[in-house]
Amino acid sequence: MNFSLLTLSSNAVHSHKADALVILIPEGLKPARGPLADWLTKQLKSGDFSTQVGFQVSLFDAPGWSAKRVCLIGIGPGGAAQVRQALTAAWGALKGAKPEAITVWLPESTTSLAGPAMQTLADASYVFTTTKPSAKPRTLKRITVAMPDAVKHKTEFARQQALVEGVEWAKEWGNRPANHATPSMLAKAAQSLGKQRRMRVQVLGPKEVAKLGMGSFAAVAQASTEPLRFIVLHYNGAAKSKSPVVLVGKGITFDTGGISLKPGAGMDEMKFDMCGAASVMGTFMALAKLQPAINVVGLIPACENMPDGRALKPGDVVTSMSGQTIEILNTDAEGRLILCDALTYAKRFKPRAVIDIATLTGACVIALGHVRSGLYATDDGLAKALETAGEAAQDLCWRMPLDEAYAEGLKSNFADVANVADRAAGSVTAAKFLQRFATDFPWAHLDIAGTAWKSGAAKGATGRPVGLLLHYLLSQSEAGKR
Repeated sequence: MNFSLLTLSSNAVHSHKADALVILIPEGLKPARGPLADWLTKQLKSGDFSTQVGFQVSLFDAPGWSAKRVCLIGIGPGGAAQVRQALTAAWGALKGAKPEAITVWLPESTTSLAGPAMQTLADASYVFTTTKPSAKPRTLKRITVAMPDAVKHKTEFARQQALVEGVEWAKEWGNRPANHATPSMLAKAAQSLGKQRRMRVQVLGPKEVAKLGMGSFAAVAQASTEPLRFIVLHYNGAAKSKSPVVLVGKGITFDTGGISLKPGAGMDEMKFDMCGAASVMGTFMALAKLQPAINVVGLIPACENMPDGRALKPGDVVTSMSGQTIEILNTDAEGRLILCDALTYAKRFKPRAVIDIATLTGACVIALGHVRSGLYATDDGLAKALETAGEAAQDLCWRMPLDEAYAEGLKSNFADVANVADRAAGSVTAAKFLQRFATDFPWAHLDIAGTAWKSGAAKGATGRPVGLLLHYLLSQSEAGKR
């Protein structure tokens, strides 16, 4: 998707040429003299137009307007949610005409909402074609964001453009079928990012992982014919003396459940079990575009969870990189087994903070649905910063408890810890398991099982939480300059 930023006053918006022009009209808008002001005054007076969210009037080859199609749409009080709702409705009205370019005009009072506008149109027009050659490719090629004073919004515009690209990268890899997104393919995609400025990528295979003592990670991968990959991404935007933020993304490229086999219905959606990894790569794509002054490390343990004669069995005990032994009570609780070794590996970077991102538990979907990701953190400052970033990105999360009493169910007679407790508070006990391996640094865990993809007719990856992660990292970069 190509984006451009344009300065366009309200009294000149009628002269702008475009395949389609979408004008967002909030409550109380009083544009300067011109066709827009004349039209709005008359329509509001007659009751033929309302600033109610989603109320729209479409004009085609209208006298006095240079755009072929004009869509004037109400956005109510003009918040991010209202802009998303309105532009989704506007795209529904325009997509039949297959416009190649759309201009969205934002009045002065709503220019801070350029990001939600860009993301909404990019999401709405997105088409996955990698393994569907019969699908018609995206027709919308360019989005122009127009506003009365574009110059003062150039920095934010660039951030939002990078965010859209990062989200679409995450969606692309999340949507790929497992045979088109193997651990090796994921590693090659990460290596392509390593060609960007200030970026470096390392890829470790089974021998290197065994040498590191990552017995927990290796045990999950041992039944698959696809070899595991441990991907290490480095973005070096600050001085070497500056401690990095480490992002750890769960990269189960397909999850059958292993010997604890999942039901067949809906198992195809287990290709989305690497959306944590995809979100880390999408965030690094955005970092490469923006080049902020911060150091970031990305860790992606990538493998499949398959059943065969070599598969991990319930009752087995494995030894993690930390030296802690783990009793496997359920092989379908494999995400935490690969993440725990990655968390131990993260210690070597002496990080300022570590954030793991994982489609970890169905229990989190029961608790929070599909609106907010579950947030667990051992550091209040880190938790607050992530919550603030989520609000800014409209990529919401909700802090969950980490009371020590929740760890009682993870006790084992045969190992230092069991990999599951009982069903109660399943998302919390999963986080408590991970917390055992994250005691040497400020740590947060994002359970994105309910937010990383959609089911049903809209089935597909969402690209979350790239927005949250990028806003957090940029805020940390800005704080480092002060």
